[in-house]
Amino acid sequence: MKKKIVAGLLTSAMILTVLAGCGSGAEVPAADTGTAVEETKDTEDTAGAEETADVTADTEAIVTEPTALTFIFADGDEGAKISMNEIVDNFNAAYPDITVTIEPGNGGAYSEFIKTKDSVGEFPDVMEMRDTALYVRAGKLEPLSDEIVSLFKTTTDFDGKVYTAPLAGENTQGIIYNKAYFDENGWTEPATYDEFIELCQAIKDKGDMAPLVVGGQDIWHMGFLFHKAYNDQVLSKDADFVKHCYEGTKDFSDDTFKATFMELQEIMQYAQDGWVSTPDAQITTFLVNDMAAMMYSGTHMFSQISTADPEFEMGWFAVPSPDGKTRLVGGGGIGGLAISAEAAQDSNKKAAAEAFITYFYQPDNYKILCERMSAIPSTIEEPQLDVSDVFQEVIDANSTADDLAPMWNGRSGDNELPPDFRNFTYKTLIEVLQGTRDIDSACDELNKTWQVGIQSFNPITGVGIEAAE
Repeated sequence: MKKKIVAGLLTSAMILTVLAGCGSGAEVPAADTGTAVEETKDTEDTAGAEETADVTADTEAIVTEPTALTFIFADGDEGAKISMNEIVDNFNAAYPDITVTIEPGNGGAYSEFIKTKDSVGEFPDVMEMRDTALYVRAGKLEPLSDEIVSLFKTTTDFDGKVYTAPLAGENTQGIIYNKAYFDENGWTEPATYDEFIELCQAIKDKGDMAPLVVGGQDIWHMGFLFHKAYNDQVLSKDADFVKHCYEGTKDFSDDTFKATFMELQEIMQYAQDGWVSTPDAQITTFLVNDMAAMMYSGTHMFSQISTADPEFEMGWFAVPSPDGKTRLVGGGGIGGLAISAEAAQDSNKKAAAEAFITYFYQPDNYKILCERMSAIPSTIEEPQLDVSDVFQEVIDANSTADDLAPMWNGRSGDNELPPDFRNFTYKTLIEVLQGTRDIDSACDELNKTWQVGIQSFNPITGVGIEAAE
């Protein structure tokens, strides 16, 4: 019954993971005499036997008999595919009594692929998981052990239990700027919110390019700046604001939510003309062609900018909140590596799966993900990375931020949004920024839409989710 429910509910998934480990052995050159060669060979054989004994002993402590695991990941990215195969090969070599077998994940159609595997009774033992909330409610996932959870800076829980090991830190957003242009004009990175607004005004007054480029044609792009303001004004004062809206003790006419709109009005006056009809795919062009000095986006833009203009010198800074705090999107999100509840019923499979996930996040293995995919480490013990200076700035900012958490629409449990409410909020925001709707009217409209949405989805009362539990 639960399989049918999941198949009916799931519509999309996207997960990115990569991992690799490496090993090497030094050859011992043959000596001139036969005796020396034999001694060397005996030493090598003894050492090899000891190493094998150690690995076997470790493995026997994990499983009581040879154990096989199926593993599925989103393999649409060639780098992810190469890296994941390498780490699995290394794990299998290190643990001879455990065999992890990769099953192709069908690239971009990964969500549908997982749904199909579930519907035919072939749900994997270990998998990349994105639609975590739906699978948790369907009873398909096993809570992770405290030992695994303790590896990470932050994780997302459901009723106090964590089901996914975050593959990377959430896509941290900040200002990516034209460093050469800043240097020419003697501008430095702002240390406060007020200094940021003053910088925007200085660029606007100079008049040779827009202070900010915004890709408002793609509705999801509006979420970057929206979350920044929402984090400043709402979450900083009530981290459970959405939960309280479900309970009816708060609504979107709250002064903090109105302040979100007001902060965005202040920032968006510095966006380029025609921002509402500019697609996200064009914002890189604005930046590298001296049409805009800054963009507010995630680290995924670094590679796009470098591809568009390898000579472009970019800088990055986090925009402080008006109260002086630095609040960033980051830490572990809702997706990641998960273990199936069915596999966990077998004590050997559960132990093997936990050993595999632990191995995955060892620094020497995990660093390949972070370097190749420009992913921010989610682990407490961070791998030593060979990355660009600008990306290292983001990593450092994650380590020192006053607050590090997923975006407002990436939260789980009592703070999970009703379907489609995110996009309706962004559309309403655009109307406010264009001046076709005032803030009070926008908040009233959001309240009406919220009331409609919670009639079919309310995690507090169980409406919309009770059938899957």
